[in-house]
Amino acid sequence: ELAVLDILVSSFSIVIIVTMAHTTKQVGEVGTLESKLYFLRDGQVISPFHDVPVWADKSKFIANMVVEIPRGTNPKLEINTKEFMNPIKQDVKDGKLRFIHDKYPFNYGALPQTWESPEFTHPDTQAKGDNDPVDVCDIGSKLGVTGEIKQVKVLGVWAMIDAGETDWKILAIDVTDPLAEQLHDIEDVKRLCPDRIESTFTFLRDYKIPDGKGPNKFAFEGQLRDRAFAVVIIDECYKHWAEHLSAEKSALSRFHTTQGQPGYLSHDEIKGRLAW
Repeated sequence: ELAVLDILVSSFSIVIIVTMAHTTKQVGEVGTLESKLYFLRDGQVISPFHDVPVWADKSKFIANMVVEIPRGTNPKLEINTKEFMNPIKQDVKDGKLRFIHDKYPFNYGALPQTWESPEFTHPDTQAKGDNDPVDVCDIGSKLGVTGEIKQVKVLGVWAMIDAGETDWKILAIDVTDPLAEQLHDIEDVKRLCPDRIESTFTFLRDYKIPDGKGPNKFAFEGQLRDRAFAVVIIDECYKHWAEHLSAEKSALSRFHTTQGQPGYLSHDEIKGRLAW
């Protein structure tokens, strides 16, 4: 169940990233309302929301990122937190598949095992969470694939306020990127690739303008906060996810395959409910 994904070699260190091998299963035709992308481990369905650990190696600030929207594309794909086993689906608005006007200039996805609680008002944003996992913007050069679970180095975070809700945006880079070993915090990004900060922030701020809405607002006057603050936010949202997993009631789908945790289902039970 464990597989070595990458070995990164530099003159300073050898870093071995270990991750749980997984595949995906497409159900329904891509680009239709019926399209669903499920996640499997050893041929068995798992939840990308609950069964994938948030940290790949916390001591090195390396997190697991579930890629939803690859760079250069614009269908609004996301982990469906309310559907059984949380497949990736395209967002729907007014009965139609949703597309963002501009294509994403970065790989976009989510941190598993995190949740921005709508029951918690963050003191720095004065807004409640948006009821979703924490979002990640991977500024690496490698093109992501929808359903890929990649390892990314956490670099910083923006506090976006979307429709009055806290919507954290983690800035990160794929650990296999040639620049990754030189980037450790936002000061490194500002020094080596400031254009990537600018293009990422500009997109996040302005992507709703073509739809007739104003620019998104941000706490901290739009400043990118450092890695240490980003880790605090991730850990805070992990705590909210863990607490919610055992809450008495929820509108989210909390079924998963991790034994000993509330919401556990066997693979046979999952097969029976999916019926495919």
